[in-house]
Amino acid sequence: MTANSADSALNAVRRARELQDLGDIDLLVIGGGVTGAGAALDAAARGLRTVLVERHDLAFGTSRWSSKLVHGGLRYLASGQVGIAHESAVERGILLRTTAPHLVRPLPQVVPLLPSVGVAQRALIRAGFVAGDVLRRTAGTPPALLPRSRRIAAAEALRLAPTVRRDGLRGGLQAWDGQLVDDARLVVALARTAAAHGATVLTRVEALDVQGDSVTLRDTLTGETQHVRPRAVLNATGVWADQVDPSIELRPSRGTHLVFDAAAFGGLTASLTVPVPGSTSRFVFAFPAAHGRVYLGLTDEDAPGPVPDEPKPTETEIDFLLDTINTALREPLTRGDIRGSYAGLRPLLKTGDGSTADISRQHAVLHSPNGVITVVGGKLTTYRQMAEDAVDAAVSARGLAAAPCRTKRLPLVGAVSGAARDRIPAPPILVERYGSEAPEVLAAAAYLPAPHEPVAPGIDVTAAEFAFAVSHEGALTPDDLLDRRTRIGLVDADRAAALPAAASACITTIA
Repeated sequence: MTANSADSALNAVRRARELQDLGDIDLLVIGGGVTGAGAALDAAARGLRTVLVERHDLAFGTSRWSSKLVHGGLRYLASGQVGIAHESAVERGILLRTTAPHLVRPLPQVVPLLPSVGVAQRALIRAGFVAGDVLRRTAGTPPALLPRSRRIAAAEALRLAPTVRRDGLRGGLQAWDGQLVDDARLVVALARTAAAHGATVLTRVEALDVQGDSVTLRDTLTGETQHVRPRAVLNATGVWADQVDPSIELRPSRGTHLVFDAAAFGGLTASLTVPVPGSTSRFVFAFPAAHGRVYLGLTDEDAPGPVPDEPKPTETEIDFLLDTINTALREPLTRGDIRGSYAGLRPLLKTGDGSTADISRQHAVLHSPNGVITVVGGKLTTYRQMAEDAVDAAVSARGLAAAPCRTKRLPLVGAVSGAARDRIPAPPILVERYGSEAPEVLAAAAYLPAPHEPVAPGIDVTAAEFAFAVSHEGALTPDDLLDRRTRIGLVDADRAAALPAAASACITTIA
């Protein structure tokens, strides 16, 4: 049973009301990314009086800068991290089948077998894909959902990735993984589902003077402060975790993506995966994304120094991604083809001075001397397990009366799959983004003179979607609409075109 849309609606009216009536708090979660939102849902579903605070917007940090892929953990087998590989495969299956089948899709992954891929490397990749099949089976994900890996003919490789070089192409190796419609949409769905289970979700609220049982909250919109005394405090602030808990030491790494028009890749329908020359274990990949775009990633670079609100790609990373993908393309891409870019910082625990690519992605739950519980590390795919472990730690440390974790079987708002999805009376693109809530997106915008109109020419986001984001998804500003509820803002020209509609949508508050 999914959460009710009315109960889950986040908006300015609800925010103002709940900020003035916090009352007793069992668990205060600091951080509105995927882990914080997941923890708020986990705790609220156990019956704990839960409050989540985020000083900016939902998915403001790393959670909106991912590859939008739900990985099965294959890359971790190469370094012997069997535990996290299995955990990733299990969590991928839960997302695909139960938690968010409306937001996660099976995606084929294709490695073109070009002359640059030698016999030994081809055998290594094939062995990795077979190991991925084993992970899928042990995680209980059926081949009907994620098919087995296989070798494909050159014609099939070109159908999936039309711009691949034809000369010397000997077919391809294909495997399957999961892809999110959007990572920020997952975070919003988690926060709304938490709200439907009784959690208070407050954006633009900063946590100051944080102790394990005492926090000052500041409304960044008004400057007003209030003191709360929660029974437990969970620090889920990602790359900013050491600012809340100075006892931990992080070593962030930067992952960069480039944004292209889909036309630059000729109708790409798979994740085009290309080995990095000179490496046996590193790849870059290009994959279809929302709004008629293709994302190209990924880098893994040390990112020392102060943590910016919005990390930026370096020139070296841009060159690396272009140079690598061009080894597999008939017509090389240039900087002139790039429509946008983004970079995110992974919140890795400092464990040594080697490459950040070698640091474990296993998450950790830490107990600070001041009583704060911190969850850090991990990856987007395993957010649910991270949240469960963190809430377990809070319940144990503070003796909270809580039911067992329920999130393995708890669908998010909008969750729908299979034939039921095909019967939803709404445009397919809305069903893809909102699942079973697609008709409510239209209904909530019935007051608009033209709810089906795009927010700007050539952009596949409608006025109804902006209105729903304000009335139900907690969007308070044009930036929330352009950069997180949608990804229009990744392309500067599209952002400028859609800004008037975003500003207009934020003027009217819908109760």
